[in-house]
Amino acid sequence: MIKELPPTEKGRRYEIRGQALRQFAGLKKDTDRLDPFELAAYANLFVVPFEQIDLLSDSTREHLLGAGKDSWSGGAASLPLPDGRTLIILNPTHNRNRHAATLMEEISHNFLGHKPNELAVRDAEGRVTKTRDYNHAIEEEAYSTGAAALVPYSALKKMIREGKTAREIARHFGVSSALVEFRIKISRLWEDYEKHLFKG
Repeated sequence: MIKELPPTEKGRRYEIRGQALRQFAGLKKDTDRLDPFELAAYANLFVVPFEQIDLLSDSTREHLLGAGKDSWSGGAASLPLPDGRTLIILNPTHNRNRHAATLMEEISHNFLGHKPNELAVRDAEGRVTKTRDYNHAIEEEAYSTGAAALVPYSALKKMIREGKTAREIARHFGVSSALVEFRIKISRLWEDYEKHLFKG
């Protein structure tokens, strides 16, 4: 059953897909918290702790956890495992709330039938044999669908009208305040949010 939808065409499209993911997860109410870690198994994803990846050189590991830690959130292997599952690695320097958004984006890629991006691979002479085929529209679709599944529009609108802050809404859904603010803005609820937050 489709609940209240955002005012924009894009917003409605992402919301409907997000609701389908929530329904697949067995959630009944728009205020129920979606746990991407539980949903991942049903989406044929295998989330592996970063510490268990032992094929990385010391310098690569040091870079990913040090200077480069803010340049990546997580990723999926482009080739499936022998059992058909997709390997997912999350950045261990990020907290669980940020992991929720990253994992939900990967689940959305799977749900929407997106092909994985490829990274640049160099041969022994340094020639590029494969390049990353980053597609902004696909990434936006996956992130926005995942965000809609984590923070549904109807619940978000209701909580805003109750005067809840982005931090309170984030705590309720187990996501970051940044994701809630993204949802408020993309759903054209920011004016409503400020009105109810600062009233009186």
